Amino acid sequence: MGTKVVLGQKNIQITLDVTGMSCAVCAAAIERGLNKVEGIYEANVNFALGKTTVRYDPQQVDIHKIISVIEDLDYGVHTQQQEIQVGGMSCAACARAIEINLNKEPGVVEANVNVATARVVVVYLPNCIDVSRIKEVIEGLQYEVIDVDEAAGIDTEKVVREKEFRHQRNLFVFSAIFSLPFVWMMGNMLFGVPMPHVIHNKYFQFALATPVQAIVGYFFYKGAYASLKHGSANMDVLVAVGTSAAYFYSVATTFRIHGHVYYEASVFIYALISMGKMLEAVAKGRTSEAIKKLMGLKAKTARVLQDGKEVEIPMEKVQVGDLILVRPGEKIPVDGVVIEGYSAVDESMLTGESIPNEKKEGDELIGATMNKNGLLKFEATKVGKDTALAQIIKMVEEAQGSKAPIQRIADQVAAYFVPTVVGIALITFVLWYLLTEDFTKALLSMTAVLVIACPCALGLATPTAIMVGTGKGAEKGILIKGGEHLEKAHRLEVLVLDKTGTITKGEPQVTDVQVVGAISEADLLRIAAAAEKGSEHPLGEAIVKSAQAQQLTLQDPQNFEAIAGQGVSAYVEGKEILLGNRRLMHRHHVIIEPYIKAIENMEQQGKTVMLMAVDGNFAGMIAVADTLKEGSFEAIQELRKMGLEVYMLTGDNERTAKSIGQQVDVSHIIAEVLPEHKADHIEKLQAAGRVVGMVGDGINDAPALAVADVGFAIGTGTDVAMEAADITLMRGDLRSIVAAICLSKKTMRTIRMNLFWAFIYNIIGIPVAALGYLSPVIAAAAMSFSSVSVVSNSLLLKRYDPERG
Repeated sequence: MGTKVVLGQKNIQITLDVTGMSCAVCAAAIERGLNKVEGIYEANVNFALGKTTVRYDPQQVDIHKIISVIEDLDYGVHTQQQEIQVGGMSCAACARAIEINLNKEPGVVEANVNVATARVVVVYLPNCIDVSRIKEVIEGLQYEVIDVDEAAGIDTEKVVREKEFRHQRNLFVFSAIFSLPFVWMMGNMLFGVPMPHVIHNKYFQFALATPVQAIVGYFFYKGAYASLKHGSANMDVLVAVGTSAAYFYSVATTFRIHGHVYYEASVFIYALISMGKMLEAVAKGRTSEAIKKLMGLKAKTARVLQDGKEVEIPMEKVQVGDLILVRPGEKIPVDGVVIEGYSAVDESMLTGESIPNEKKEGDELIGATMNKNGLLKFEATKVGKDTALAQIIKMVEEAQGSKAPIQRIADQVAAYFVPTVVGIALITFVLWYLLTEDFTKALLSMTAVLVIACPCALGLATPTAIMVGTGKGAEKGILIKGGEHLEKAHRLEVLVLDKTGTITKGEPQVTDVQVVGAISEADLLRIAAAAEKGSEHPLGEAIVKSAQAQQLTLQDPQNFEAIAGQGVSAYVEGKEILLGNRRLMHRHHVIIEPYIKAIENMEQQGKTVMLMAVDGNFAGMIAVADTLKEGSFEAIQELRKMGLEVYMLTGDNERTAKSIGQQVDVSHIIAEVLPEHKADHIEKLQAAGRVVGMVGDGINDAPALAVADVGFAIGTGTDVAMEAADITLMRGDLRSIVAAICLSKKTMRTIRMNLFWAFIYNIIGIPVAALGYLSPVIAAAAMSFSSVSVVSNSLLLKRYDPERG
């Protein structure tokens, strides 16, 4: 299993895989750092194997502290994550019991349980514990681990949900059949409905109630025993104690003592709770419909060219590099690049953008999108788990399995909820009996308290809303990495927008070419384009495209170097070429002062001016202008109406930046920022106590996206930016940010409403039951529908359109 060794109650040894070590000095630094921590007896680092062995006292220090010490030294610890589908959880107390017991295991870094999805997510150290041990812990708590082959395309959550539904349906039908005579009896008592005398017979009622108590009650007794055995208490404890009190008191009055029997109470409680759980299973299944829709987008087969022939093969057999044909009206099976053909492709199912995008040779295709009207031949670049759709599904699943910080409130309450309710029930019984000497009234009031208390609603309040919210976001092309980011987005005060590719299209075009001296405009453009031939910067690409449009012949540059925040240097036709901003010219002592006025005039028009020097002499300038993205102005106006302060961050000079700022009505401009300093400006705003969001699309935006409280990556940008961001906008439209923040606000309102009703239900229901105003049957009905109402309220989010606010 690994190298975990338990040496004693206060002496645990674990081995961690440490990343980032480059020499023995690194190993020594980690050893020193760990050995300083109180509670760590010994730390040894093996640089050659990349392993660190730590012997520590779990009472004084935990794995989180050990890992944080290593990470604070700028090294990493290799962990793995495992998702496990679990059956048999009934409430928040069940989830907490699993979390507590898993987090006690040496080698488990973090365990999170989502009651709504019946899923456990465990982050663990593979050297210290394996998945089989994690499953053993869960099964030891009397919950069922569902092993399903996900590679076979089976929806594990659906399997668990259907199994739970069938189980609760069977229990409900069974208990409902035995409760029918009691319903008849109630009808006789309330409305005078004629009925056979035998129904009033105590022995007949005993015969009806006993199978329900034995068979349906067995599952509650089993859950209660497992919960209590591991030092916690869940809903099963409340139901088991409440029904047992009513049933066994009735048994006593049937065979031993005089008094009324209350068999109907235990039977009705089981029937109503089983019905509530059955409805809850159906409702919870609907919260994950967004994931099911995404999974349903996958194509089943692909038409691959093999030896010049078309062969239809299953999706699982498609490999990177395969040439694939897609006819009009067919789904594009995997991600790829168009080699031949022209068509319009409907990407709305992933981006939310309703207008089809034109695709031609060299353009990228996303798997699961729909080819509209042309024949396309493309090369597969990403297949299986690497496709955009697979990554989206993974991101949404992880988001739905994550916990929002607001859920901690419910978790803390759940820890003490059941013991507190049991205490209140006992006090209720004692007080009623002392005050009235009516044992029956005391017993019924105690049972009502036990039965009406509902930790389920507390456990479902947050995760169901998070599931529906993240699912709704995915439908609109807004991919949210986790519940914490969905929660933070509604608290944003400042939003910092990168200019190029975010506010503007990031597709600048050459507008002016001005020369100095004998060089011609064509030669200036040709040499500049040759120098930029190896660049990936949008400005450089614009110059290359302009030269190609004029059919100028471009040589390959020599000694090309991209200088961050300044420009490029290269040798073209044996001459040293400098092409960039004023900072680059000043660095190389190129005289540009006589031309400053012309440069400033173009900058005031919103153009970015690229200055060029040949062998140290100023040769001319090329002006490049970028156009605003459609919707940028409207989106920024909406953000300001929402109370956000909007900043624009750019590497451009101040005049150009201000010109763009005026076009979109942004007054807070941070210009001439080097890529490596973007994150510094985010931290300055945060230091002033502001909650800051950052929107960007490029590699140089990644550090700033990671530092921001919420990082938004434009989906048309780079994979690095998306990895660093908390929310990815597939459409690349700033209006998606408005929609994401609106969705966050609506989801948080739903969560607060859920928590309010879950708390108020218990705050009002328990005292009313304790005062004797509720019968156990009414209490059971109220408890059954409380959790259903919370899930139903979360489902209302499905009707919400964040794009309409």
